[in-house]
Amino acid sequence: MTRVIHTGDTHIGYRQYHSSDRQADFLAAFESVVGDAIELDVDAVVHAGDLFHDTRPSLHDVMETIRILRTLRAAEIPFLAIVGNHEGTRDRQWLDLFADLELAIHLNDAGTRIDEVMFYGLDYLPPARRDRLEFELEPSEAAYAVLVAHGLFEPFAHAEWDTDAFLDRLSVDLDALLLGDNHTPGRAEVGDTWVTYCGSTERASATEREARGYNLITFGEEVRIGRRTIADTRRFVYIDCELQRSQGLDTIREEITANEIADAVVIISIVGEGEPVQPAAIEQTALDRGALAVRVTDERELPDDERPRAEFADPDRAVEARVRSLGLSEAGHLVDAVVRDLDVADANVRSRVRSRVETLLAEQPSAFSPGEPVDETTDAAEPADETTDAAEPVDETTDAAEPADERTESGAPEPRKPTDGHQRSIGEF
Repeated sequence: MTRVIHTGDTHIGYRQYHSSDRQADFLAAFESVVGDAIELDVDAVVHAGDLFHDTRPSLHDVMETIRILRTLRAAEIPFLAIVGNHEGTRDRQWLDLFADLELAIHLNDAGTRIDEVMFYGLDYLPPARRDRLEFELEPSEAAYAVLVAHGLFEPFAHAEWDTDAFLDRLSVDLDALLLGDNHTPGRAEVGDTWVTYCGSTERASATEREARGYNLITFGEEVRIGRRTIADTRRFVYIDCELQRSQGLDTIREEITANEIADAVVIISIVGEGEPVQPAAIEQTALDRGALAVRVTDERELPDDERPRAEFADPDRAVEARVRSLGLSEAGHLVDAVVRDLDVADANVRSRVRSRVETLLAEQPSAFSPGEPVDETTDAAEPADETTDAAEPVDETTDAAEPADERTESGAPEPRKPTDGHQRSIGEF
């Protein structure tokens, strides 16, 4: 029998609400998971990406993560992990540093065997690179094959991956797909493969109301996926105020007073037909009662002339306009095009730029002569120089993209009993 903790989306270093206390909370949640792993004496901790919140965590957070991983190594529990979208860099990964320190194993297509389970790993892939994915898993004689990946898979909410098609492309039949990226836990069966999210270990969004935790998975005569809650995460207090016609700030203050909010993050939503209220006054009331952070959302309909207006510009065109204004050489424009080309894999950017520059130095030295900057603030009535590839007008009334991190619904169907292959069952979830 093999038991592992499946965790992910720890987002160490996230200074949520600009609070150093919240930054410490994310680190503490990860340490709690590791403490549970040691207490439960599991065979491995499997991390499904986004160990860190961004590509440049503070030195303090890196050193503390190393300290925590050392306690796991001292307990002889391997830490198996992949790279998520928040922490991925063009060059070496923080996970590679931990692997060099023998504190972690960076899972890949070769796999790492723990008892009778072979664990493979796939780092986060941006959409532009997914169609060209060639992921040949090395075959194994282990009883179970498991892939750890980071992304949004069907049948869960906000899915970007067709799970059936993805599994068909793999060279090994999987018994389980252990996922990160969706912060809401869930599980489903796709064909003969269990697909499960562990959820985040701290609330990275106010919409993540469920208790935070991780999966505890047992591989034996059957596969059991259980759910465990992390103790002592930061309290979030949700106060939903429905104001009647004559009600306003005093009613909301009464609701705040009726709740124990000391050291908690307080999320206040306002609906109904009551009087207009100032969010700042509400926030101050909660802070005066000891709240760590406060967020107020007034969800009531406002008259058209009172609604805040939001305008969105095309960021790609803004970058292009800025580049044209710099007066770069032909070589400079070539380097810019390679760096921003989504079809060039991150790991190949440096070598591609070096190759192009060396070719230009040998064959076309004039390409390094400065170009003429394009001033895009001049009178629009003047015709653009046809050699400058002037930007087209930006329509700022287009719809903005939906935010990527508001992933709060698992959307998972009820699990089905398998008809063949390994016997599988789901524990309490």
